[in-house]
Amino acid sequence: MSAAVHILGAGPGLSLQDTGRQGFLAKGLSRGGAVDGLALAEGAVLVGARDPLAIEMAGAGGRFRAEGADLLIALTGAPMSAEIDGTRVAWSASHLLPQGAELKIGGVTRGSYGYLSVAGLTAPKVLGARSAHLAAGIGHRLQAGDRLTAQPAPHKGGMMLPQDDRFSGGTVRLLPSVQTDQFDKETLRRLEETAFLKDARASRMGARMAHDGPGFSSSEHLAILSEIIVPGDVQVVGDGAPYVLLNECQTTGGYPRIGTVISADLAKVAQAAPGMPIRFRFVTLDQALAARDAALRQIESLPDKVTARLRHPGDIPDLLSYQLVSGAVSAHHDHDQEES
Repeated sequence: MSAAVHILGAGPGLSLQDTGRQGFLAKGLSRGGAVDGLALAEGAVLVGARDPLAIEMAGAGGRFRAEGADLLIALTGAPMSAEIDGTRVAWSASHLLPQGAELKIGGVTRGSYGYLSVAGLTAPKVLGARSAHLAAGIGHRLQAGDRLTAQPAPHKGGMMLPQDDRFSGGTVRLLPSVQTDQFDKETLRRLEETAFLKDARASRMGARMAHDGPGFSSSEHLAILSEIIVPGDVQVVGDGAPYVLLNECQTTGGYPRIGTVISADLAKVAQAAPGMPIRFRFVTLDQALAARDAALRQIESLPDKVTARLRHPGDIPDLLSYQLVSGAVSAHHDHDQEES
């Protein structure tokens, strides 16, 4: 039997994700792909994958068993509780999952989406990608009983990457969009000054921003024809609440767009847990392009940031098998008398 990941139990939001599908927007298919591209890239670096593919886990993970061979895994994205055969393991790090061992991943402790990468993980391509696009009916939610093909572990792991804090919301930068100038200056000022909270009504398609006070509306709110929309667009829906479109959004819509979240900040919206604060701030195109370039450089620099993971002695089940001290002598032995 070839190496495989056997899913023993699955949370409600597990799916295979890569970088998504490019070039199908005109045909009615949005890009899709992992909502946190940095986490996907981190996992790929930790397991040595050139073509990133991972199990995206929304809110909670599941139970996974290595079959056919030892597997090399990496855990990235929103931190979740995790253990291998009852021994807790570190997040943002790579680990060896021995053949027959069980990896248990619980709920998120911060953020929304965690990622399980496995060396050699593969799946058939559909329209040039292996991502599940659930809104379009491509692929499916992973469930108990699924087996995913992988490759035997190339090494024992034990590497890690530094973690940042992109899981707690914060300031999200906007570019003016097609209908921004249809909102008056007072409304745009109020948008930047309002303290929003990410609504629990969020998915891979988009996230509603909750707030106190009156809603947001434009002079042409009811006169907009359905037109092309893209991930990052901030639509003002019927109740006046901003709704940020994410990776699996539809490709056309008729709600006015008050702005568009820049690509460098879109994962911050997706990763914010329900109830986390979000604020909007308009920036220039030059600032947005600079932020995009910085985000790309961050991904390119990941291999240089990988370091060996230092483990706590309490996390090493076979600690006594290591030769921790060499040349030790007994405290009760008379070494001088022996030499005489």
